[in-house]
Amino acid sequence: MDKRFLMLIALVCISSLVLAAGPNEEAGGEMTDTGPPAETGTAEPGPAENAQAGEQPQVVAVQTANQGEEQKIMVQQREQVRAQSPEELGQMIQARQQEMSQEMSGKSEKEQKVLQNQNQVRLAVHALLAMEDLAGGIGPQVSEIARNFDNSVQATIRAEEKIQAKSGFARFFTGGDEKAAAELEREVSQNQQRIQELKQLKDSCDCGEEVKSMMQEQIQNMEQEQNRLQELSQKEQKSKGLFGWIWK
Repeated sequence: MDKRFLMLIALVCISSLVLAAGPNEEAGGEMTDTGPPAETGTAEPGPAENAQAGEQPQVVAVQTANQGEEQKIMVQQREQVRAQSPEELGQMIQARQQEMSQEMSGKSEKEQKVLQNQNQVRLAVHALLAMEDLAGGIGPQVSEIARNFDNSVQATIRAEEKIQAKSGFARFFTGGDEKAAAELEREVSQNQQRIQELKQLKDSCDCGEEVKSMMQEQIQNMEQEQNRLQELSQKEQKSKGLFGWIWK
């Protein structure tokens, strides 16, 4: 009986200890479920931070696109401005010359060389567009030819830049840039036809002699530049290089 009694007392004590430990463990579990303590280190960027970090390339792309749009707007605004007198036309030509000089300040030496030559045509385009109201009935036709010339200038500038960019080492072995030279030749041929059209329009113009003289000056500048480009194209095509005959 004594042994049973002692065993009963031991079971009661063990049960009491188990019951006493149970609530404490549950309480500890509840504390664990509350989650880890707040981190004091560097937190991972949230959606707002990620959006801000990825925003910079988009902003640069938008700015570049805006610059292109601004350039188009400037060209359109320049086309809309028409001189109402020969004196005003002369002032507009002079102002455009100053603008082009400022544009060259931020260019490389090779780019400046190309622009310095082709600015004659760019200036002539500006003058022909500005004199539309002074040219009488031929004004719209003159402006249309000038716009076509402006598109051609962009193509000839790109072709000439390719020619200037080819190193002397590469030119020695492979010769000139045949594709760029062919592009120049094609544009020059079209521009020579446009110049003939301008000459015919000038002769039939019912405008004053001063306006005719200013138109003739711009035509001569265009013609001079086309002759230079034609010589450049021919020289580039003749440059075969040491091994150029292999694939030319």
